[in-house]
Amino acid sequence: MASAAFNRFITAVIVLAAILVGLETYPSLMARYGPALHLLNNLVLAIFALEVLLRMGALWPRPLRYFLDGWNVFDFLIVVGSLLPGLGAYAVAARLLRLLRVLRLIRTLPDLQIILGALLRSIPSIGYVLLLMLLLLYVYAVAGVFLFGANDPFHFGNLHTALLTLFSILTLEGWVDVLRVQYFGCERFELPDPALCVQPQAQPLVAVMYMVSFVLLGTLVFLNLLVGIIVNSMDEMRKSFQERENPPLERQGRLEEIQAKLQEAQELLKSLGKAKD
Repeated sequence: MASAAFNRFITAVIVLAAILVGLETYPSLMARYGPALHLLNNLVLAIFALEVLLRMGALWPRPLRYFLDGWNVFDFLIVVGSLLPGLGAYAVAARLLRLLRVLRLIRTLPDLQIILGALLRSIPSIGYVLLLMLLLLYVYAVAGVFLFGANDPFHFGNLHTALLTLFSILTLEGWVDVLRVQYFGCERFELPDPALCVQPQAQPLVAVMYMVSFVLLGTLVFLNLLVGIIVNSMDEMRKSFQERENPPLERQGRLEEIQAKLQEAQELLKSLGKAKD
């Protein structure tokens, strides 16, 4: 069941399932076309169940080999979960199961498989980068409390407030406003809560060095490092995927050599059989 036409049909059905789930979020549409949408949803479920049976039948007389593929197990669990009779009392869970059908697009599109595999493969390396990021956040948060806590208690009043401020700066959202508070002092550049401006203190040089260094390290260096890790994992995943789809030339050469030797052996056996006759 690996024909291109069959896979395209299943992909179209998955897209239809995604559209149906989206339409169910509109109460007015459900009130008007609810029965038709439920009928289409049952039709989609029937097609998915038939697909599982066809894929298992294609592996006859060993249909259990179907479960050796992780994507097949994922498809099977979604279909079985949608068919469970007791799930009707849990409408939210049923809708979430129908939403999971959209994830089946990953199986039908090889490029999505490569991206997902690259993300999973890069998790260990990303973990170390995130650990370094946490250390950077902690050091800068403590320094920010000591340097700017008196002037700007709204952003750097304590450790957890400073951590939240720096985390928002990582998204490059509003970091210029935070810089201006420290640059001009809370008296000239008011805080969101003016009552917190008790000890205004302008620190232009320190504020610029602190903010610019954090933005450069936190956003440019570390985020680019994360991107580099993911891109490298994608290259490795793409190579392994290509090798799985198209065996290496060396392996093909060995297979051709073995086939040639088998053919020579068959010809030798035939000649020996004729000699005996």
